[in-house]
Amino acid sequence: MEKATAAVLVAPGKFEFREFPIPEINDDEMIIKVQGCGVCGTDGHEYKRDPFGLCPVVLGHEGSGEIVKLGKNITKDSAGMPVKVGDSIVTCIIPCGECSACKNTPARTNLCENVGVYGLFPDDDTHLNGYFATHMKVRANSTFFNVSDMTLDQRLLVEPAAVAVHAVERAKTTHLLNFNTKVLVQGTGPIGLLVMAVLRTLGIENIIAVDGNDNRLEIAKTLGATHTFNFTKYPSFDDMLADVKKVTDGLGAEFVFQCTGVAQAGANAWKLIRRGGGLCEVGFFMDGGNCSINHHFDLCNKEVTAVGSWVYTPQDYPITFSFLKRAAGIGLPVEQLVTHHFPLKDITEALETNVKMLGIKVAVVNE
Repeated sequence: MEKATAAVLVAPGKFEFREFPIPEINDDEMIIKVQGCGVCGTDGHEYKRDPFGLCPVVLGHEGSGEIVKLGKNITKDSAGMPVKVGDSIVTCIIPCGECSACKNTPARTNLCENVGVYGLFPDDDTHLNGYFATHMKVRANSTFFNVSDMTLDQRLLVEPAAVAVHAVERAKTTHLLNFNTKVLVQGTGPIGLLVMAVLRTLGIENIIAVDGNDNRLEIAKTLGATHTFNFTKYPSFDDMLADVKKVTDGLGAEFVFQCTGVAQAGANAWKLIRRGGGLCEVGFFMDGGNCSINHHFDLCNKEVTAVGSWVYTPQDYPITFSFLKRAAGIGLPVEQLVTHHFPLKDITEALETNVKMLGIKVAVVNE
């Protein structure tokens, strides 16, 4: 029987390579040969301390693979595009179909109470539940998309780019974004950088980036940032705020995307917004802790319009594909965000590189 190899996280900081039989499938399932997978911050947290209690687990959810076994009932992807053996796909969430969100707000299945995500399933009889392996089983009722017309690095950016696309779509519901909006993006990790790229493809020209890492701020400039501020270079937040106001008509940003996952940054974001402005808090899987704001000065007196953003919906994926193609079309170097490629056998080094923030998007790729 043909075997697959998976990197199983058995304890914090410890992977074991295990062989498993490639399972049989029913008419509504498929097997993909994994081509590669990005390393997410969530993977880094799980690798360091197993906060979700998933071990043993095959991680990896930013992946893509080639269909090698296809159930006969699967003829089209979740957007209605034909699929066949040999096509490359990416997977999205698996809504439960039974909770209130699934039944009453089908366009917002990101709020599903029992949502499934490949790479975040505890080990079971299938074993091949994440992309840090040579093969993965795609379950019935999964959402997935044919991305055979995209490069591998583009495909490995789909999942984080969908987070950015969803955040911008949520921000658009405030009706505060237009060609002339002065936008500030707080945090220039992969998500913040992709938010900037999405904004730039929409024609927004005034983008301010705030981070504590000069290298990431330099990358932000290549993706459309017109001004950058390194908060570590200022004696206090108020000193940096004064400089931000100098480039925003003395008022502050008209819209802020908070992309850090850090509680203090979450509090500071409200200070960066001008009166009548807006905020999108881009959600992370990890609890970043509580932050304090002054509800009078930070919210009411400014009449701030705020939205939260939580991962993405399957409907965001086709928009994300168009974004990645458009970004390439206008010369934004989005694919250069994939800074490292490691073979599966070096997965520990890949995770350590991610945890130490030595790259932007670290990828594990199979030959």
